[in-house]
Amino acid sequence: MTPTKVHPRPWLGLGPEVATALGQQLDEVVRQLAEGIAASVPEFATIDDPRFARDTVEAVTAALERFVSLVGADEPALSREIRETFVSLGAAEARENRGPNAVISALRVGARLLLSETTAAVRTVVPLTSEHVLQIADAVSAFTDELVAASTEGYAEQVREAAGESDRRRMHLAELLVRGGAAPSAVHQAAIEAGWDGLGAITPILLDLADAREARFRFSADGVVVERHGYAVVLVRDTGRPVADLLGARLSRRPAVVGLTVPWSEVPQAEHLAVRTADRVRQRDGTVLVADHLVALAVNGEVAAAAALVTLRLEPILALPAGPRDALLQTLDSWLRNWGARTVVARELFVHPQTVSYRIRRVRELLGDGLDDPAVRFELAVALTHERTR
Repeated sequence: MTPTKVHPRPWLGLGPEVATALGQQLDEVVRQLAEGIAASVPEFATIDDPRFARDTVEAVTAALERFVSLVGADEPALSREIRETFVSLGAAEARENRGPNAVISALRVGARLLLSETTAAVRTVVPLTSEHVLQIADAVSAFTDELVAASTEGYAEQVREAAGESDRRRMHLAELLVRGGAAPSAVHQAAIEAGWDGLGAITPILLDLADAREARFRFSADGVVVERHGYAVVLVRDTGRPVADLLGARLSRRPAVVGLTVPWSEVPQAEHLAVRTADRVRQRDGTVLVADHLVALAVNGEVAAAAALVTLRLEPILALPAGPRDALLQTLDSWLRNWGARTVVARELFVHPQTVSYRIRRVRELLGDGLDDPAVRFELAVALTHERTR
């Protein structure tokens, strides 16, 4: 059986009676199509805006006039003007966040109505045969496919443009945060334009450059990515989630350096410490925490690391009023330097040994059992040294 050939321009075979019939009833057909589309597409049925109704009528009129002009013509379906109209229509749908399906459904509904109205109009001029109806249906279908393609292209172009603008805004925010020094109002405005609802604590994460694209996808809502110092630097808003949840299953198996969670204004220092940590642990595999390397960074002259140790280890004491705070800090400092010798500490501070015991019990209440850990005691000593000389 020989397959039926599909003509690329099926309107070429339509007789002049089609153009005559539609031309005589053009306004009525436009009204029927515009009202039918508005009522049949759920996304459009709820829109109560005179401008939308006007735009629908204009688009239907332009499409129908073009279809009439195609009858018997060996021309492509869309002129440049009509194509631009429907590309713009698709772009407008993207800007309205309605998705491409609404306009495609509208065009499909319009095609069915156009076929019905066209055959009804032609019947008033000449008798209709089944072959004649099939020719009209083929022409309407091919014409509608071109309208769908144009509107889909416009939708895709608008989505790409919006994505590019969104990426630019997020990049701008990332640059402001890592550079520092910008006016708070400018940073807050950049955060709003990037889609954040505010600025708070932020955690910098260093990934290999090869993971930048995946990071942008992973942290699309709560993070921005910038490439610096040979790394993909991800600045993630603090959500209280554990590091493993933050990175996800894939990124948690990749080399990563998770920085300190800091107020947004301190991101430059936190990012610097993350880079220094990455430089120290070059053969890293999996996740490395900057918090585990603060002592090494501090004793190598990183003031920000020493300050972070102060916050990490001494914050409960520093939150006390000046008198109790200073007494506990002095006592803890002497207790660490003198290996916990109560009488030596008491003599150094000119207090009774029982006062030393009381103060150390108070320190334990505030700091927990860390005093029994040699590593924690060393961190406390470094933190106290920094606090004393600051």
